[in-house]
Amino acid sequence: MRASVIYRNRTTYELLMRGLYGRHYGARYRAIAELVPDGAAVVDVCCGPATLYTRYLREKDVEYTGLDLNEGFIARLDEAGGHGRVWNMHSDDALPVADYLVMQASLYHFLPDPAPVLDRMLAAARKQVIVAEPVRNMATSDNRVLAAAARRFTDAGDGAQEHRFTETSLDDFFRAYQTRVAQRSLIAGGREKLYVLTA
Repeated sequence: MRASVIYRNRTTYELLMRGLYGRHYGARYRAIAELVPDGAAVVDVCCGPATLYTRYLREKDVEYTGLDLNEGFIARLDEAGGHGRVWNMHSDDALPVADYLVMQASLYHFLPDPAPVLDRMLAAARKQVIVAEPVRNMATSDNRVLAAAARRFTDAGDGAQEHRFTETSLDDFFRAYQTRVAQRSLIAGGREKLYVLTA
């Protein structure tokens, strides 16, 4: 299946994200990077163009592996000095083991039941799982045209996703993992919610 135009080009993807997050664009990555110590092993699930690595983690000398369905993103990650693997998270394959498993702005791709994905991340993490998920979305806008466009153009190559999290529905989902939740907070000007779970 062909990805939407946003996912076909790193520059287009980055421009869109900068437009969506405005002055909070960098903050969404810094919030995660601050949780990862120097030299840690990191697996970034659904890494996209691996901005977390190229701009925030590479200088920390981490052992970084990015997993994504997009072959172009993975090729560019390898060129940038990271390690990328083309990966379909809808498969049941066990994830590579690392100290930290990270997922940013991608858990909604697995609605209505993202639990198997999170469970696989927890099984592969030696220390923590870090998830940051949008809770304010254009795809849930009251403007039907804007919402339809947002849903259509966020197809990463595995089909358009109609559903998104709200802060309430994300909190409800993580309630089943409450004994593992070490931290939760709103980041990026309240657009995303960060959850840190112990392995």
